[in-house]
Amino acid sequence: MTAEGFLEGRRLQMARGVLLQCIMGGYPPARFYGSDDGDLVLNADPQQIHRLPWSSQPRALAICDADELSGESSRLSTRGQLKEVIARYAARGLAPVVATELEFFIFAPNTDPTLPFQPPIGLDGRREDGHSAFSVSSNNGLRPFFSEVYACMAALGLPRDTFMHEMGVSQFEINLLHGDPLLLADQTFLFKHLLKEVALKHGLTVVCMAKPLAHTPGSSMHIHQSLVESASGRNVFSDEAGEPTAMFRHFIGGLQAGMADFTALFAPNVNSYQRLCHPYASPNNACWSHDNRAAGLRIPASSPVARRVENRLPGADANPYLAIAASLAAGLHGIENELEPTPAIQGEFAVPDSLSLPCTLHAALERLKRSQLAKELFGNEFVEGYLASKTMELTSFFDEITPWERRVLAAQA
Repeated sequence: MTAEGFLEGRRLQMARGVLLQCIMGGYPPARFYGSDDGDLVLNADPQQIHRLPWSSQPRALAICDADELSGESSRLSTRGQLKEVIARYAARGLAPVVATELEFFIFAPNTDPTLPFQPPIGLDGRREDGHSAFSVSSNNGLRPFFSEVYACMAALGLPRDTFMHEMGVSQFEINLLHGDPLLLADQTFLFKHLLKEVALKHGLTVVCMAKPLAHTPGSSMHIHQSLVESASGRNVFSDEAGEPTAMFRHFIGGLQAGMADFTALFAPNVNSYQRLCHPYASPNNACWSHDNRAAGLRIPASSPVARRVENRLPGADANPYLAIAASLAAGLHGIENELEPTPAIQGEFAVPDSLSLPCTLHAALERLKRSQLAKELFGNEFVEGYLASKTMELTSFFDEITPWERRVLAAQA
């Protein structure tokens, strides 16, 4: 809308069904978002209105809450779902603290989707071949791109911890500073948008698919979580002697109880399971461990004041609002019901059947469909609408025949 209209407080409305729009652009039947497909109100968060520094024309972006005309938050809104989970913690005198680690790939433009992605041509005239993990070399020619990314992050107020080259070919990772869950979800969303916009200016393509390249590690969005007392700021995962508390155990127990039911929320696309089925430190399990990257729930080495739980299941393709909401809601479920986790695992281990997770989108959606826990925590309207939208996407995928099928199966008798 125009700046004048926004500053005048003109109300912006949108059809409810847009919140269930699938990634191909279509919509599930109207019964999933109200048969009349009435309007929602988009209310801008005053703390999340940003002038876009990469735009040559004066433009701004406002992150909005999707509210019903009656005033309450829409149950179809993932940002609203996260705010509700945070409020449930606040009612217990607790405040979650989270941080996200987002991985992404930078490629040359890919005008033909039937061809694999390629890294950009570097300053030495060659494409990266995958030997640059954790390197300080800049021969990939991406320094101008990253310089503008850093400048735009500063302009948007996005504090960054570390950037690094990850294991994949032209794959990178950013660690955002820990803080309020809603703020971190907003920052993760803004950062992904920023990446793609700045990449276009530099003739590059940023890809946040979970697994864009074969035989290469995928891209995750690990979520680090701790809880503090709202009044004192004390980390309730550690006691006065620096030892783990019962609340710490119960939080892990809740995550273990919910991860299989919520896999479709952490891994929302067909491609998500390419990452999980070829692990490369992307574990598809609900085991927990002290500093073992093969576990879906890892306790990083830290001081007692920084004791936290890292959920390693979500991919870079996950909705940050929904992934953080699902992870925190599962942890709170464990606290409320005093769930005990299984024993921690260390070293090489076999995943028990009880801690294995769905390994296809179809299986994950079927698990979510049967989940009473998901309906209790997120409501029937959201769960059924999400399932309807994701089922459309899965059906669309099955409507296509892949090159592998033509290459391998066509000659079979």
